[in-house]
Amino acid sequence: MKIATADGPAFFIRTSYLQHVDSAVIISGAEFTEDEEQDILDAGLCYAAEIKAVDYLSRAEQSRFGLTRKLSAKGMQKEYIDRALDYLENKRYLSDVRYAGAWLNSRKATHHEGRIRLAAELCSRGIDRHTADRALTEFFEENPEAEECRKAVEKCIRLGMDYDKAVRFLSMHGFTAKMIAEESMLFKNQIKKSR
Repeated sequence: MKIATADGPAFFIRTSYLQHVDSAVIISGAEFTEDEEQDILDAGLCYAAEIKAVDYLSRAEQSRFGLTRKLSAKGMQKEYIDRALDYLENKRYLSDVRYAGAWLNSRKATHHEGRIRLAAELCSRGIDRHTADRALTEFFEENPEAEECRKAVEKCIRLGMDYDKAVRFLSMHGFTAKMIAEESMLFKNQIKKSR
C-alpha cells in the first residue's frame, strides 16, 4: 500500500506490518493520532528492511544472522529487521536450512572437510546446532565423510606432507581421530610406494 503524507514523502507499507491501525481506515484524507502515525511509519520501515533483504536474497541464499548483520550495517533498526525477516521466513523466502545446504555444497568444491569443522563454520555463520546437524546429515548422505577424508589425504600426499603433519592437517579440517586412523592407511601405503 502506498502512503502519501500531506507534508512529507510518499512510501510503501505492507499492511501485515501494522500492529495497531486497521488498514481499512487508511484512505485519502484520513487523519491519525501520533501513535497511529508511528505505527504506519514503523510498517514502512519494516517494508524497507524487507525490500533490502529480498535484494540480498535475489543474489544468493542468506542466513537470518547474515541478513541481520547486513541490514544493521545499512542503518536499519533491529526491531524492523526482525519483523521483516519473520515475514520472509513465514513466506519461506528465507531459510537457514536452505542456506546451510547451499553453503555446504559451494564449500565442497574447494575444500574437503569433516563434520566437526563444517559444523563450527556453520555455527560461526549464525546457524543453530539443530539446523547445522540436519544440513550436515543431508550433505554427508550425498558426500560420504570418509570419501571427503580420503580426498583430503590425497591432497596431503600431493603437497608432500609427512605423516604427522598430515594427521594435524586432517584434524584441523574437522575429521575425527577414528576416521583419520582409518584413512591414513592410504597415506602410509602411498609413502611406501614413493620410496
